[in-house]
Amino acid sequence: MIVSDALARAEAALAGIEGGRRDARWLLAAALGVGREKLIVMSDEKMPRPALESFRAMVAQRLERVPVAQLIGEREFYGRRFFVTKEVLDPRPETEALISAALEDAFESVLDLGTGSGAILMTLLAERPESRGTGTDVSIGALSVAEKNARRAGVLKRAHVMRSHWFEKVGGRFDLIVSNPPYIALAEMDTLAPELAHEPALALTDGADGLSAYRAIFAGARAHLNPGGRVIVEFGAGQAQSVAEIARENGWGAPAFRADLDGRERVLIAKMPL
Repeated sequence: MIVSDALARAEAALAGIEGGRRDARWLLAAALGVGREKLIVMSDEKMPRPALESFRAMVAQRLERVPVAQLIGEREFYGRRFFVTKEVLDPRPETEALISAALEDAFESVLDLGTGSGAILMTLLAERPESRGTGTDVSIGALSVAEKNARRAGVLKRAHVMRSHWFEKVGGRFDLIVSNPPYIALAEMDTLAPELAHEPALALTDGADGLSAYRAIFAGARAHLNPGGRVIVEFGAGQAQSVAEIARENGWGAPAFRADLDGRERVLIAKMPL
């Protein structure tokens, strides 16, 4: 079978999934070990049997709604590629709003709570070569992925990852604390896209109202933040005012918000008084 025929069959098979044609191209490129831009020039070439078998297996898994990033083992985020496994949340484009907010002001030290793949922490360290950072997570598997991503991003010597439940084992103070915590309420889990069933539940929901992580973060952040430092968190749809209220209840002033590329409030910024 030639490349173009394999692609056409996969596109037809994945037609019922939103973005299925795009997914087919991602999977085919991964199976062939080439960039997507090379698929056009390879369209009349014969598919090597190992690549064809790998491609068919990935398409079958995608039909089971396994996320593309898990199938190809990586995701592009803020212009860089990061390793992704079933142990970590697939970095979303909307989380880039958190990166942009963090880069609005200078920082030399950053703490990423619930680091997961490390995409947030490693991106911030890569964008600020003079900075150092720590990422925490309760998942040993996630910390392994984060360390690999630190090496891939070229920041391994400036990044430290450790097992900790929020601030439990964190020492010292930082200029910046960031987090994209589990914010989906348990009652909402059954309504989510089927792809999320393949991602770690601990990274998606707190098993309660979706707000417990923010309570822990804003209650503990003062003890770990330098004067003038910032706390920046991502939140879900409709949670802006609830998260802001949690911040205020813990003594933080009026927060600022930033929207994602779709214009939805996505990020809250709280600043430590000087």
